[in-house]
Amino acid sequence: MSHSLKNLRGIVPPLITPLIDRDQLDIPGMKRLVEHVLGGGVHGLFILGTTGEAPSLSYHLRRQWIDNVCELVSGRVPVLVGITDTSFVESVALAKHATKAGADAVVLSTPYYFPAGQTELAAYIDHIVDELPLPLVLYNMPSLTKVWFDVETVEKLSCHKNIVGVKDSSGDLEYFKSITELKRLRPDWFVMIGPEAMLGKAMRAGGDGGVSGGANLAPRLFVDYYHALASDDSGQAELLSTRIERLQAIYDVGKYASRHIKATKCGLSLMGICDDFMAEPFNRFLPPERERVADILKDIVPL
Repeated sequence: MSHSLKNLRGIVPPLITPLIDRDQLDIPGMKRLVEHVLGGGVHGLFILGTTGEAPSLSYHLRRQWIDNVCELVSGRVPVLVGITDTSFVESVALAKHATKAGADAVVLSTPYYFPAGQTELAAYIDHIVDELPLPLVLYNMPSLTKVWFDVETVEKLSCHKNIVGVKDSSGDLEYFKSITELKRLRPDWFVMIGPEAMLGKAMRAGGDGGVSGGANLAPRLFVDYYHALASDDSGQAELLSTRIERLQAIYDVGKYASRHIKATKCGLSLMGICDDFMAEPFNRFLPPERERVADILKDIVPL
C-alpha cells in the first residue's frame, strides 16, 4: 500500500468506467480520463462505484480496470476500489485482486437484492473485515441497496481498526452529521459526501470532502471549491458553488435513473476524453440529449 489513508481529505472522483463495447474497456480513453482528473489536482480515485456502473460489469472487466488504473496512477494518489457484491466470496476475491494490483483501500456498501437487517449487516461486516487485506471504507447508498448503515451500526463497527472511513450518498444531512460525530471515537476516520451539490453543507457539518461525480468532468472546479471551503474563503466558495450548481442541470437531461451516469459519460465524450458507451441495459444519450448536455457544459468545461 503506497498511501496512508488516515484522515484522507479532499475530492475523490468516483470514476466512470470508459467502455467501447459490452465487455471491453476504452483503453486510450481510460488513460486520458485518469490523467485529466489527476491533472485537476484530485486527492484520490474511487473506482467501481455507482458512477462506475460496477454491478453491470463482468468480474473479468472489473479486474482489468483495477489493474489498469493502479498502473496508470502509479502511487500518485490513493486508489479506492469498490467491492460491493451480493456474494461475500466475490467481494473478498476482488479485494485480494485489488491488493495485488496496488490499490490502497476497498469500499463496501450493503449487499443488495436481499435486504439485510442491521444485526445481519453488522455480523457481515465483522466477518468480512477480517478477510480483507486492505483498509475498508463503508459506503452508505440506501437508494440503490435498499439498506442503510444505521448510525448505531456504524458506531458498533468503529471498533474495527481496519475500517478507515465512511462515504455517505444518502442525501440526508442529519444522518451525515451523526456519522461525522463518530469521529469522537475514531479521530482517524474520514467522512465524505456523495451528492456533489451538498459538498458545501457537508463540509460545514464536519465532513472531509466529497466523492463528487462531476469531478470526472471538471476536477479542478471541485478541487478549488474544496480548498475554498477548507480555508473559509467564502467569496471564492460562493463563486465556485454557482458553477457547480449550473453543472447539476446535466443530470436532469434524460428521463431514466441512469441519466446521471449517461450525462457524465456524454460530457466526457463531448470533451474528447473517452467513449460514452454504457453497460447494458443502458444506452448512451442520443443527439438531442447530447446537444442539451453540450449547451450546459460549454461555460463550465472546454468542449
